[in-house]
Amino acid sequence: MTETDQHQIINATRNWLASVVIGLNLCPFARHEWEKNRIRYAVINHTDIADCLENVIEECIVLDADESIETTLLIYPHQFQAFEEYLDFLALAEEIMELQDYQGTYQVASFHPGYHFNGEEPDDAANYTNRSPYPMLHILREDSIEQAILNHPDPDGIPRRNIELTRQLGGDKLKALLANCQQGSSAN
Repeated sequence: MTETDQHQIINATRNWLASVVIGLNLCPFARHEWEKNRIRYAVINHTDIADCLENVIEECIVLDADESIETTLLIYPHQFQAFEEYLDFLALAEEIMELQDYQGTYQVASFHPGYHFNGEEPDDAANYTNRSPYPMLHILREDSIEQAILNHPDPDGIPRRNIELTRQLGGDKLKALLANCQQGSSAN
């Protein structure tokens, strides 16, 4: 993968954060870190699961060493295209983080182009709350999550609001919004 390819992948991810996650206010905590430029983007090119898991731990070590980085998005542009395969990898990533004593220090959030919540229809617009341009793992600092939740007036209402908003917008509009993130990635 060329450096240009990596820049395009990161730009598509940044576009998604700006237009979907922050633009629709799906995560009311993201804007602060975005504006302070405290989000790290790591494009992972490995195809071997063991190497991908090693990258998860390496990223935890990076976060341990650099408090100026609040959160990391591990981006897998060529791996885990099938959602079920991605879920299997997510489970392994969470397990290895626990085995390496990172439980309680970091938490993983999951995003995937084909994300769908258990028990929901794949075409339910609410799935777009966790759909992204590429399969990703989002590593967050637990202390920061706890602090953000304490300072939010209704943290329990965030998922409900997101479901209502995405269903109101509809799948076609959200699909187009996500596609636009990719199209604008080479211009940034």
